Amino acid sequence: MGSSGESKKVAFHTLGCKLNFSETSTISRNFKSKGFDVVEFNSDADIYVINTCSVTEQADKKCRQAITKIQNKNPEAFIAVVGCYAQLKPEEIAKNLGVDLVLGTKEKFTILEHLNDLRKKEVPEIYSCEIEEVDSFDSSHSEADRTRSFLKVQDGCDYSCSYCTIPLARGKSRNKRISDLVKETFLIAKSGIKEIILTGVNIGDFGKSTNETFFDLIKALEEVKGIERIRISSIEPNLLKDEIIEYIANSKKIQHHFHIPLQSGCNKILAKMQRRYNRELFKSRIDKIRSLIPEAFIGIDVIVGFPGETKEDYEETYQFLNNLDASFFHVFSYSERPNTKSANFENKVPKNIITKRSKKLQELANSKQLEFYKQNIGYEAEVLFEAYKRNNLMFGFTGNYVKVEAPYDKSLVGKIQKVTLTSLSDNGNLNVKMR
Repeated sequence: MGSSGESKKVAFHTLGCKLNFSETSTISRNFKSKGFDVVEFNSDADIYVINTCSVTEQADKKCRQAITKIQNKNPEAFIAVVGCYAQLKPEEIAKNLGVDLVLGTKEKFTILEHLNDLRKKEVPEIYSCEIEEVDSFDSSHSEADRTRSFLKVQDGCDYSCSYCTIPLARGKSRNKRISDLVKETFLIAKSGIKEIILTGVNIGDFGKSTNETFFDLIKALEEVKGIERIRISSIEPNLLKDEIIEYIANSKKIQHHFHIPLQSGCNKILAKMQRRYNRELFKSRIDKIRSLIPEAFIGIDVIVGFPGETKEDYEETYQFLNNLDASFFHVFSYSERPNTKSANFENKVPKNIITKRSKKLQELANSKQLEFYKQNIGYEAEVLFEAYKRNNLMFGFTGNYVKVEAPYDKSLVGKIQKVTLTSLSDNGNLNVKMR
């Protein structure tokens, strides 16, 4: 359709996780291969594709706001809404004025097959199969940032946390074979990208559908020539085995950067959340990392205001995090999601109390990160510099995820540069001296 006459323009807007970004990038390349011009979301386009998230009510709201923005700017444009929110609530999305096409989790990768014409629809077309029928794995990786690529290695989740909609939106845990992912990584390396970030819904559960393991995967990817850095995105503490930590400690490519969801530092709340560990196991993972990789960045997710969380439960979480040797934590306010067990739990925490608790924990998180950055001053490190430029500065990350800044130098973009970390910048990053 985009191949004859003047090229049609398509714009993408991605909400939510890095996994969504890798998938949007792949869908975008599919459009390019059919002759479409990919333009910025704020530009005029013939078709707008919104890849949605539905982890929180805020994510749903952002999708609706994006639809309204397009309608106000370009009322004749064709609007397609795809992904998690589209899987969970297709009829709700279809009620938004101006939406023409709604595609669920399985259907989003075949979006081009649903575009017979780009005329506005009086009634939106909806294609969304039952989540139990979703069993295919659609390979994805991002290429927008020429310095790193988000590589999708796993999808879906077999866990049943009481607050989470992801299994309802993405289906059961599944993955491609390691051999296929190695081939994809070789292609990424050939494009000149130096760093890959392994993404998925529950990547530690990798291999259930192919009788392999996540440990097997990281060992195989380490052998791919051209890729100099590998980062692991969020991994469940009960799946972060000793053998993985020990391997990373001795790896030349896997970066000393961990992202481990905690969600609560109170065992009572962890049990209500139906998490598969307690705080003692979680602390043992942090202690193991610190004993082998003292300089590692350890980021943690925590949810504030889960139903039934008393003042004492919250204080227990606060003190647990305060005493934990972590580098930063992402603080999330509990968001009630339809069709989850916790939506029916009693003793809901009032929003004003959740806000107050979140603010206090965020302040602790910021102080932890500042302390971690200060601990790195004076050390030598290797930084992968990015193309992004602001106020004549360029930015990059060390292997252990310290953000640095330096005067912009185009020749450094996409290069791994040896530096000395010198001081804290006005922007809260670290200044560097080139070596």
